[in-house]
Amino acid sequence: MKRQVLVHRGVRKIEIIEEECPPPAEDEVLIQTRFSGISAGTEAMIYQGLFPDQLALDENLPALAGEFKYPFRYGYCCIGQIVDIGKNIQPTWRGKRVFAFYPHASHFSVPLSSLIPLPDTLRDEDAVFLPNMETAVNFLQDGRPILGEAVIVFGLGMVGLLTCALLGQFPLGFLGGADLFPQRRQIALSLGADIALNPAEFSQPGSLRRAFISAGLPHGGADLVYELSGVPDAINQAIEVCGFYSRILIGSWYGKKIAAVDFGGHFHRNRIGIFSSQVSRIDPSLSGRWDKQRRFEVVFEQLERIKPGNWISHLFPLSEANQVFDLLVDSPHEVLQAVFSYL
Repeated sequence: MKRQVLVHRGVRKIEIIEEECPPPAEDEVLIQTRFSGISAGTEAMIYQGLFPDQLALDENLPALAGEFKYPFRYGYCCIGQIVDIGKNIQPTWRGKRVFAFYPHASHFSVPLSSLIPLPDTLRDEDAVFLPNMETAVNFLQDGRPILGEAVIVFGLGMVGLLTCALLGQFPLGFLGGADLFPQRRQIALSLGADIALNPAEFSQPGSLRRAFISAGLPHGGADLVYELSGVPDAINQAIEVCGFYSRILIGSWYGKKIAAVDFGGHFHRNRIGIFSSQVSRIDPSLSGRWDKQRRFEVVFEQLERIKPGNWISHLFPLSEANQVFDLLVDSPHEVLQAVFSYL
């Protein structure tokens, strides 16, 4: 069987190759991909070559073994159907819909143990957001919002919007958002944000904080701020809107981009804490009671509740990958969520 695979050959150079698809080994299954989601922030940076040298593609996903060294394959969000099985696999698995952390490809064989079976009630279009939703759930587990707190989310891309959707279910005292693009800000408002602002319009020191305060942010500032924009300069605006002994959770991956953080004033005197969050591992303080399976149960429930598949703005065949990534880099305001379709 032949398959089509996306390969990064160089900076802004993508090739769709056709190759033999390996048949499933005795403990593997063959997947025919239906959709593969594009993580806009991460994959747009990778397309531009903005990844640190000698960095592992992913230390936790076997399908992404190796380093960011051309040529390489990338992607981690495939929805597909089991079309063939190895001799050690029960026949009842044939035809099942599954999720796989696997690079963009039309077919692939992987161990059954690496797959996540999908509930019958979950649409493909919503399931393609599984990694984004798991990331958003992880952000709330790490950020630990408290009843009545004031929370602001910088960056309303897909993960930021899902984070807003989860926060909107909490009894917070205030929920604010910040993003450059009007469509994203409007969706955040529909998800429960009290206000969503364009941070580029508040370049004067203190002006963004005053704008949030005028919309209901307590005068003391935010208790919890999520920096999910991928823009290093946003850290300084996040510090600006913080209150005393508040916390900033950074979920963005900056790649080679460097953050020039102002630690000299508001940050130091307000004893602000800055923390990283990454979805691959569960917070050690939770891991005694939480594992990946329990977290995925929450992810499935929230995907069915929020239905982010309604936010897919672009469906492309894999053959148009270059156009997709050019659009993500050159006209990001036009793309809410792009997905490759193999149907």
